[in-house]
Amino acid sequence: MEGAAGEAVISILPVLATFLPIISAVPIYFAGRYGGQFTERLALGASALTVALVALMYPPISQGAAVISGRGFFAFPGAFSFYVDTLGFFMALLFSFIWLVVTIYTPGYMAHGHNKSRFYAFHMVVLGGCLGTVLAGDLLGLFLFFELMSVLSYVLIIHEETPEAMAGGAKYLYMTIAGGLGLFLGVIITYHLAGTGSLHAGPLVNAPGRLATLGFMGFLVGFGMKAGMFPLHVWLPDAHPVAPAPASALLSGIMIKTGAYGLIRVYFGVFGASFAYQMRWNDILLVIAAITMLLGSAAALRQDELKRRLAYSSIAQIGYVLTGIALLGERALVGALYHVFTHAFMKGCLFLVAGAIIHETGKKMVSQMDGIGRQMPVSMGCFTLAAASMVGIPPLNGFLSKWNLALGALDASQPLVVGLLVLSSMLNAAYYFPIVVAAFFKGEHPGCKAHEAPRSMLVPMAILAVGCVIFAVLPFNWPLELARAAVRQVLP
Repeated sequence: MEGAAGEAVISILPVLATFLPIISAVPIYFAGRYGGQFTERLALGASALTVALVALMYPPISQGAAVISGRGFFAFPGAFSFYVDTLGFFMALLFSFIWLVVTIYTPGYMAHGHNKSRFYAFHMVVLGGCLGTVLAGDLLGLFLFFELMSVLSYVLIIHEETPEAMAGGAKYLYMTIAGGLGLFLGVIITYHLAGTGSLHAGPLVNAPGRLATLGFMGFLVGFGMKAGMFPLHVWLPDAHPVAPAPASALLSGIMIKTGAYGLIRVYFGVFGASFAYQMRWNDILLVIAAITMLLGSAAALRQDELKRRLAYSSIAQIGYVLTGIALLGERALVGALYHVFTHAFMKGCLFLVAGAIIHETGKKMVSQMDGIGRQMPVSMGCFTLAAASMVGIPPLNGFLSKWNLALGALDASQPLVVGLLVLSSMLNAAYYFPIVVAAFFKGEHPGCKAHEAPRSMLVPMAILAVGCVIFAVLPFNWPLELARAAVRQVLP
């Protein structure tokens, strides 16, 4: 495929990348009767092939061209199509790669688990939903795939089928349905006002009115709920601790980012930055982002359960992304996108390490982690790298995203936001570094006898940990440059 800047290249790749994981769920589910290894290999093969299909779209994307499906799907009540620009490609490549890494990790974690074929089948369908969300060229397709991902991820959350899992899953499902209704309202109003839902035809709605405001609020609720935005975040701290570690890593590292992606499309594609600024909708999101950032960090400080602490940290981190969107500037949005990228590596690694600790020791509480770094040095070394990047220690990737966010805040004459970023980073250090200190420098907790996680779990954790640093120290930071190219297309 080739394409010049501004042109569109017709290709079947977006269709294949989206539907391959969904279709593969059928043989994966029924392969369980032939043994768990067969199921695992099918899931791993489908995940790897999906990454390859997404990567094959890079040549035209690198030339500034879009990749489109060339035809519509589901003509009633309206057709949707695929349209992949740099932003969609950036998200799809990140999503599919992290999904592959987690798929490699999962067999070791679930070696003695139950209903593995069910888990892997829904694992793949949800991947298809995530990819369809970011590769869809219009609001109808985005809505359909977003709802597919949101509803079916419930099965991943309740996989353990404990009372706590069922309760956390129920809260998630109820809020997902409510968020879906809000999103549906925004989509319907947009089609009514604009006559189209194309995400690439310039701002669709730019006339003030009650319907426009109602549509915006519907989008804010629908996408904000999935992102874990205050005050719609209440499902997240209950869902993460009860879900299996692979599902937690994907919930935090990938799925909440679909909400952030939706808000980027709303602010810059549906309404446009100028209209959002005129209506002061960016101020609304900026206030919510600041509360989300500080509330998540403050709540994380009070959590003794490791996965619950990580869950509240995810709420705080999504505050950074929302801040970058709300500032409506180039460098701020670059910081937001790069934080989407680096947070997927950081938080994915942290949740996988938490899963390894639970798998090897059964310990779930931070207060039980004394000395565990000497028993599981590689796992806790990965945890330390990811935590340091989360705090924003230079030259790690987390520092780069916060640096760009701070520059974007100054561009928007919002120096207070820089102070909030510094304060939040200090809070991050306050709830991450004590875990590292206790793990390596305190005596072993009584009764905590552990050995290192198996290699099948260590390799994925190491890949994500290395990803937290390598892009920041290489001469050419390809993900950061891709984020900049995406922002140049998104901004008017």
